[in-house]
Amino acid sequence: AVLTCLALTWLNPHVYLDTVFLLGSVAADRGPLRWTFGVGAAVASLVWFAALGFGARYLGRFLARPAAWRVLDGLVAATMIALGVSLVAGA
Repeated sequence: AVLTCLALTWLNPHVYLDTVFLLGSVAADRGPLRWTFGVGAAVASLVWFAALGFGARYLGRFLARPAAWRVLDGLVAATMIALGVSLVAGA
């Protein structure tokens, strides 16, 4: 299981596309604070995925109900619609 986890992590091309190319190109625009930006993005990523893991444990009983999924789906839909409207309005 550990070897599979390591293989999925380090042999995944998205690891390099997202971290090296995407994060690197965005951080390069930050001038002398590019390392601060990169470290901040890495820390935010660690916090986000740890929160997902621990949050799943605590929300497991709540999300076992179909009504909870309908509410979550509604929130996701509202967020996507709001983002779409803001993109269209800004274009």
